[in-house]
Amino acid sequence: MSITAAVGRIAANVLDLARTRLELAAIELQEGAHRLFGYLAWAIAAAVLGLFAVGLVILFVLVLFWDTHRLAAVGGMAVLFIVGTLFAVARLRAGLAARPPMLPATLAELRKDAEALKGGAADGF
Repeated sequence: MSITAAVGRIAANVLDLARTRLELAAIELQEGAHRLFGYLAWAIAAAVLGLFAVGLVILFVLVLFWDTHRLAAVGGMAVLFIVGTLFAVARLRAGLAARPPMLPATLAELRKDAEALKGGAADGF
């Protein structure tokens, strides 16, 4: 076998390996995008319904206490929503800090490939 044929076969194997890894990355990105859009749709629905519910609760409390303790009712509702906002921001920050890395299967396969190449190179020399 000639050197050019061996180099050509190695190049073809490397290209096939790269193509396989890119296909895996594309599949993972597509799955992630589908999940993200699903979560986004549910988040929008929850936000809209939640806003309507909150508005009705505020209206109910204000009407209930309008004649007796109207300022206390408004102040209490403001404090409640400030605490809720701070809780939501804290949960958002914690969730963003703990998110998993992108493309975990692709990265794992690339690490395996690198280890195999290192091991093969060490065996060959």
